[in-house]
Amino acid sequence: MISDTSKQKPRFRLHPVAILNSQRLRRSLMDSYDQKSFYKYMIGVILLILSIGSLFYTDKLVEELEQREEREVQLYAEGLRYVVNSPFDENFNVIYQVIQDAVNFYQIPAIYVDENNLPNPNLNIKFPTKVSQQERERIIEEKLSEMKLEHPPIPVELGKGRTGYIYYSNSFLLTQLRYYPFLQLSVMLLIGYLAYLAFSSARKAEQNRVWVGLAKETAHQLGTPLSSLMAWVEYFRSDPMIDPSIAEEIEKDVIRLEMITTRFSNIGSVPTLKEEPVAEVVTNFISYLEKRVSSKVKFSVYNELAVEQTALLNKNLFEWVIENICKNAVDAMGGIGEINVTLQAPPQMKEMWIDIADTGKGMTKANMNKIFNPGFSTKKRGWGLGLTLAKRIIENYHSGKLFVKNSEVGKGTTFRITLGANIIE
Repeated sequence: MISDTSKQKPRFRLHPVAILNSQRLRRSLMDSYDQKSFYKYMIGVILLILSIGSLFYTDKLVEELEQREEREVQLYAEGLRYVVNSPFDENFNVIYQVIQDAVNFYQIPAIYVDENNLPNPNLNIKFPTKVSQQERERIIEEKLSEMKLEHPPIPVELGKGRTGYIYYSNSFLLTQLRYYPFLQLSVMLLIGYLAYLAFSSARKAEQNRVWVGLAKETAHQLGTPLSSLMAWVEYFRSDPMIDPSIAEEIEKDVIRLEMITTRFSNIGSVPTLKEEPVAEVVTNFISYLEKRVSSKVKFSVYNELAVEQTALLNKNLFEWVIENICKNAVDAMGGIGEINVTLQAPPQMKEMWIDIADTGKGMTKANMNKIFNPGFSTKKRGWGLGLTLAKRIIENYHSGKLFVKNSEVGKGTTFRITLGANIIE
């Protein structure tokens, strides 16, 4: 348990112009994300319209082709009836052959079953090479069973109360056309997905360049005044007329600014990670942080990690993450409440969890989905970048995860950080 024994330190107040600029940047970042969502929505709508149009058009073609094939089979049945019932006529046999050739042309599989329920002639039934008669009959029976389920048979009146039937199935061309829209839809979805990935990657790369440029430039701009401030600290120390405690306090703030500069300079470059005792790092930083926020905020650390439990960390960046989450929690509580930090390592899992819970106003589900978006903030002042940077630091540099574990309006919010951990045997 960490107690609060210090007085509240005066807080830095932003100049009205700085507040206005932060609000403009926040709106710009949010507009960028809104545009991205709009483009994603439009791409989805266009793909949906094209897909529905393709399905309707192809379905119409399939229906027309199916009707044509049915007419061809009916003509074949009519021709077969005349062949059976009419006297031999060479000219009619030629016409019947033309009809049969038409059925063959469309590759319509058909089987004629006589009045004794025996399959006789068949058209467009493919058999393996060198097939036996028994195997041939088995294949015909299988095809006949499939045809009975696909289309109603077409009767052939043979006279004298006798009736045969022609069973048929869709041609290979019609079957292909029936499934073509789904293949087309799959291809369109794949193309749309690849286009989205390319677009998203391009935008992410562009955003990363902006983040890196902004961070590097900030670190560079802070460098010169920091050097000057250090010189002023030495000057104050050398002047016996100035209280030494003033120089000490200024030096503390200068060291703090140097740490912030180091953090910004690490953005965009591969940070150095070292094995660090996580519990010690978190506990020490919480002790440091609680002296610099409202004295009405009570901090508690519950450590369930082993003393030797370590993880690969960049200490400066990791402490920045803890600071951003805790300061957001303090703002959410209005400077009054509790912040509970729990460290634990689930058994048999190569990771550790750091839960940071507050007793603030909580968030709605809509805000939970946007809390890590650049520029999003529920406060009137601020840049809306703290949690975005925190998430990038944990996920891009530490290969971990940062997310809202749970939040309830009026009761508070819990953030969870997961990190890879060395297993303690």
